Amino acid sequence: MKFAALVPIKDHSERVPGKNFREIAGRPLWQHIVAMLSSMDEIPAIYIDTDSQRFTSEVLAPYPKVRIIERPERLRGDFVPTNHLFAHDLTLIPETFTHFLQTHTTNPLLTAATIRAAMKALDGGRAAHDSLFTVTPYFARFFRRDGSAINHDPRELKRTQDLDPVLEENSNLYLFTRESFARTASRIGERPLMFEMDRLEATDIDDPATWQLAEALLLNRPSSQ
Repeated sequence: MKFAALVPIKDHSERVPGKNFREIAGRPLWQHIVAMLSSMDEIPAIYIDTDSQRFTSEVLAPYPKVRIIERPERLRGDFVPTNHLFAHDLTLIPETFTHFLQTHTTNPLLTAATIRAAMKALDGGRAAHDSLFTVTPYFARFFRRDGSAINHDPRELKRTQDLDPVLEENSNLYLFTRESFARTASRIGERPLMFEMDRLEATDIDDPATWQLAEALLLNRPSSQ
């Protein structure tokens, strides 16, 4: 099964200025995810949806799988739902691609091994599931703002490892098909499979603190990864 990868990359970033093109652990942030995706035989094409003019032929020379989709003006800005981007992208990607993988530059620790495991899980569960997204389990006591408990009884202090975990959609990886997207207009289909990931690998750069965390993890990651 072959997947076309979708990677949205905008020029502007509000909380970490210029983060997609800022150097982290020896290379621009965007190159970490693109280099990893480029190494996978399961991914013959990588589509970068962008409003940036920085992706020159010289910059992209090491990544022959990359295709650029120039983001139209109507889909630019910080408040455009990303599903609107993907709906536009799918109209421009050849119909021969029926399966899609979507990830972000802000997930530089995501590994090919995890992607392959997710692909295998979805393939094995395709009778029950039409899409997949990754989650991070948290074994902790969570409350709503009104003080009510979400996943525990405050009067019964169970060990945190014995609680029902709360699952965070970690924005690392989404797998879907043209058919599932057409039904929901979303990368998450009607019958998604939630795929659990390691918490450190799932680190998503969203602010200066998570940038520092991701950089420390990248600099100390085994060379085999």
